[in-house]
Amino acid sequence: MAQFQSLPGFREFYPDALARRNHIFRLWRQTAGAYGFQEYDAPVLEPLDLYKTKSGDEIESQLFSFTDKGGREVALRPEMTPTVCRLVGEKANALKRPIKWFSIAEFYRYERMQKGRGRCFFQLNADIFGEAGVEAETELIALLIQCFGAFGLTAEDFYVRLSDRNLWFYYLEALGLDEPRSRAVLSAVDRHEKMGDDAFKDYTDQFGALDSGLKTKVLAFLQIKSLATLEAAVSSIPGEKLGARLADWRKLLGNLTAMSLGKFVEVDLGVVRGLAYYTGFVFEAFDRKGELRALAGGGRYDSLIGKLGYNDMPAVGFGMGDMTFGLLLEQRGLTPTVTQPTDVYVVIGGEAERQAAFADIQSLRSDGYRVDYPLKDLAFGKQFKAAGESGAKLALVYGGEELAKGVVRIRDLAARTEMEVPRDQVSVVVRDFFSGGAE
Repeated sequence: MAQFQSLPGFREFYPDALARRNHIFRLWRQTAGAYGFQEYDAPVLEPLDLYKTKSGDEIESQLFSFTDKGGREVALRPEMTPTVCRLVGEKANALKRPIKWFSIAEFYRYERMQKGRGRCFFQLNADIFGEAGVEAETELIALLIQCFGAFGLTAEDFYVRLSDRNLWFYYLEALGLDEPRSRAVLSAVDRHEKMGDDAFKDYTDQFGALDSGLKTKVLAFLQIKSLATLEAAVSSIPGEKLGARLADWRKLLGNLTAMSLGKFVEVDLGVVRGLAYYTGFVFEAFDRKGELRALAGGGRYDSLIGKLGYNDMPAVGFGMGDMTFGLLLEQRGLTPTVTQPTDVYVVIGGEAERQAAFADIQSLRSDGYRVDYPLKDLAFGKQFKAAGESGAKLALVYGGEELAKGVVRIRDLAARTEMEVPRDQVSVVVRDFFSGGAE
C-alpha cells in the first residue's frame, strides 16, 4: 500500500514543533499588542488579479494559482500587503487613523526552496496606514526591533539596515537621470551586493553603458554607511528635495536614538528593496554573523492602495517570516523548550474507582486544570511513573480503600507528601494548592 509524504516545501508541525511555533507567535502578538496594533485576518484564497495588479503578470509564475470551479482565476496568498490594502481601502472612511494593524498568517509561493525559505511559511505583518510622517517608520522599526528583543536577542545578534528610495531618486535626478533610467539604476543597486558589476547588465541592455563618472558616483553613494557621510555627500548638490529629505533622516534616526534603539540601526544605502511599490524609507533586518538571508523587510508604500483602485493613503509596513527567525533562535541557543505539563494526574485502582473519578476529572477540567489519567487499567507503580513523566504536580489516588472511605488521597509529587480529603472537597483543595500552595 502506498505511503504518502508531504509536498515539497511544505511543513508538518508535530506537537513539540507546534509548541515552539506557538511560543514565537505568542511573543509576537504580545509585542504588537504592547505597541497598540490590532490583529486582523483575511482569506487565504484571493483573486489572481489582486497580485498581478500589484506586481505585474510575471508574478503568476511564483504563485499557486488555478481556475476554481466557478471559473475564477484565483491564487493562494503569497503575501499579505495587497490584501490588507484592500481591507483598508474598502473601509477607509470608517477607520480611525492612524490605522495600526498586524497579522500572523500562512503564505504560499511556488519558488525554489533554500535554507530559510519553503513553499509555505508563516509571517508576521505589521502596517500603519494614514500617517505620512516619519513617526510611522519610527513606530514600525521600533516594533520590529522589539519583536527580536522579546526573545532575548540583542544588538550583537541582529541589526536593521535603513535606506531610502526617495533619496536615491532625488540623487539620481540631480545627476541628470530621468525616471526610467533611475529605476534601472536602482534595480542594479538592489542586486549589486550579490552580483557585483553584472548587476548593471539590464541597464546596459536598455540604455547603453552607464557613464563611468555617473557609475562611480552611484557606487560611492551605495557605500554610504552613516548620516554624517550622507550629509557630506549631498551638501554640494543644489535643490531643496535632498535637504528636506535629510531632515526626515535626522528626525527618524533621532527618534530611534531617543528610544534607545539607535544601536540597532545602521544607515545603508545599498538596501533599496527590489519591490517597485516602495516609495520612501526602506529597511531590512539581518543577523550580525551574516549567515542567514534577510530576517525581515519593509518600508513605505504610499501609492499601493491607490494602485488597487481605492483612494491613496500613506502606508508603511514590514513582514517577518518564521523560518529564518527560527534558524536565528536555533543558532543563538534561544529555541525554547516548550512543554505543556499536566497539572493533575489521576491514579485509578479499577473500573469502579474509574467511574467514581470521572466526575472529579470533569469538574477539574471544567475549572481549567490540565488533568490526565490512564485510559486502561495499569498497575499503581506504572501510573505513578506516568504521573511523574507528565510533569504533574499533584496525583489524585482513587483506590478501593479510598473509595470505601469516601475520600481521595492527594499526593504532592514534588514534596512527596500525602493527605486524604473528602470527595466533595477535592476541587477546593486542588484550587488552593495551585493558587498558593505550590511554589
